[in-house]
Amino acid sequence: MRLTSKGRYAVRAMLDLTTHSNGNPVRLQEISERQNISLHYLEQLFRKLRNGQAVKSVRGPGGGYVLARSMEEITIKDVLECVGENINPAKDILGTEAEQASTVEFHLSKNYFQNLGFIMSEYLTTTSLGDLVRKSGEVESEVRGEEASNEQATQTVEAVTQNTSNESAFSEYASGIRSGLGEINQ
Repeated sequence: MRLTSKGRYAVRAMLDLTTHSNGNPVRLQEISERQNISLHYLEQLFRKLRNGQAVKSVRGPGGGYVLARSMEEITIKDVLECVGENINPAKDILGTEAEQASTVEFHLSKNYFQNLGFIMSEYLTTTSLGDLVRKSGEVESEVRGEEASNEQATQTVEAVTQNTSNESAFSEYASGIRSGLGEINQ
């Protein structure tokens, strides 16, 4: 499985839609600004999501997009499949005729990657948008903690820089005094 930006952006955009909708349509421009994703790219993704029946479009003033089903019914697998992501690592396991050997190694690796595909599919199927939205409180706390930690580190660096600057100015001042005193003593 290779998750591309298309899949990652689709999941982010759907989570944004889920969190900011409250039953009202959300404009793609708003999602674009919040998530820093190109509006043109979002339009392409939402066309696919609409065709996959994950979202509905609402036309007219105050229009935008809403979820086509409840957030509990839309799985991450649904979102990824709507935008055309390949979520099966064993999709091309058969390969070329030269690779289709009747060796133990071929069958072991084939079975391994097929099992991995089943596990990944199950995980993506059992995780809904609602599950991720409920985790948003935990993640928000972590993000705020990181921001506070980064802010504190920035303040510490600024304080050290300020102290270093003050020490440097004091050194220059003190050396000026010393040289002036030296001239008087001579």
